[in-house]
Amino acid sequence: MAPKPNPCGKGRAIAIRTDIAYQECLGHACHTRFDIAEPLFECPKCGDLLDARYDWSRAAMPRRLSDFEAKWAEQADPLAFSGVWRFHELLPFADRRHVVTLGEGRTILQKADKVAPYVGVEAGRLFLQYEGLNPSGSFKDNGMTAAFTHARLVGATRAVCASTGNTSAAVALYSAVDGGIPAAVLVGSGKIAYGKLAQALDFGARVIQVEGDFDTCMKRVREVAKKLGIYLMNSLNPFRIEGQKTIVYRILEGLRWEAPDWLVVPGGNLGNSSAFGKAFKELHELGLIPRMPRIAVINAAGADTLYRIVREEKIAWNGGRVDEARIAAFYQRMDAENRRARTLASAIEINRPVNLKKCLRALEWTGGTVEKVTDQEILDAKAQVGAGGFGCEPASAAGVAGARKLRAAGVIGPSDRVVCVLTGHALKDPHATVAYHTLTDAKLAEEYQAYGVRGAAHANHPVVVADDLEQIVAAIQS
Repeated sequence: MAPKPNPCGKGRAIAIRTDIAYQECLGHACHTRFDIAEPLFECPKCGDLLDARYDWSRAAMPRRLSDFEAKWAEQADPLAFSGVWRFHELLPFADRRHVVTLGEGRTILQKADKVAPYVGVEAGRLFLQYEGLNPSGSFKDNGMTAAFTHARLVGATRAVCASTGNTSAAVALYSAVDGGIPAAVLVGSGKIAYGKLAQALDFGARVIQVEGDFDTCMKRVREVAKKLGIYLMNSLNPFRIEGQKTIVYRILEGLRWEAPDWLVVPGGNLGNSSAFGKAFKELHELGLIPRMPRIAVINAAGADTLYRIVREEKIAWNGGRVDEARIAAFYQRMDAENRRARTLASAIEINRPVNLKKCLRALEWTGGTVEKVTDQEILDAKAQVGAGGFGCEPASAAGVAGARKLRAAGVIGPSDRVVCVLTGHALKDPHATVAYHTLTDAKLAEEYQAYGVRGAAHANHPVVVADDLEQIVAAIQS
């Protein structure tokens, strides 16, 4: 398929692997294929989501996953240095010469024996995948390097996104580094943590604060992308999903290429869970893993759309025959009730997840499940993660809180090997951390009570003393 002119740029399209890669509509009655060189973010025929797909028989595939270890000896190569592009063979849509990379994905999988008793699993069975070590401090960089690479290849001249914070930070960063693709970000009024807003401002993106929440911004950004022909950087973009698949590859690498029993992830716009399901499915079909782990997606109780759709409405992927009418009816009831997402875990404060159908598919493929946790449970789990040596933002801790809840219900077994993905760095939202550990302030306490947080059982309260040597010594020794 020859590259086609596109509305995002000047019609140039270079080094795209049209011989291997293509885009395919997710719609059961559609499944139309499109050229990889077309900057599409939804099917132009039916409006459904798109997948990046590959003819693996034409790709240069490794015989086994452990072959990727050889790239650790090639650290002078920017692609080998990147924890995303080190797995280039498993996302072969672009020629390596035009990849946009900052060395993202150099993250760690850490055995978390200090947190394991809190979750309720045996020592040596809980692992934390810490994505806060990415250049912008969150997992978003995994997808953004792939999306900006595709944007460059199709000739995009501008980029845009809606964001609760982390997406805007990552888009702004990669835009600044790429240089040729300036970015605009839409954020909701009062719905972004300062740690994330600071990044978007500092990296030079045009920040537009819209009166409304993330769902409002998401609706408008889709309209803006179409009206102005701007490249869309949200996870509606199938290439964002491709980059986020590599989190799975690094988890497997950290476990010496053995799959865990459970992969637990917070659920917001559902890009990660969608990417993880796609990664496991592809690896299994390629014969690179013998089985697929189960995925557990954890909603905040105040933003529990997926939980309600799966656990209460009993809507499933059903082999691609998703009951669209029931989903539409659910959203109509949600609007009629004026139900809005509300949680301290602002990164997952989303009512209408754009990747809902891809997540339903991932749950079916992996025999996964969905759970929800309160903000109290999230902040308590966050404190436990911090005490174990990993700072994370509140949304990250939803996965740990969810694993604890699933273990208490007997869904996760005590000897199951469990990986929880910590999606963002603690300094993304330092206000939440300081507030939890210093809830003695009446104003702070009132603010948190509005979110159902009544206490801080695992708080590390600062000790206030006079400027007196003996009092300081006594405080240290107490």
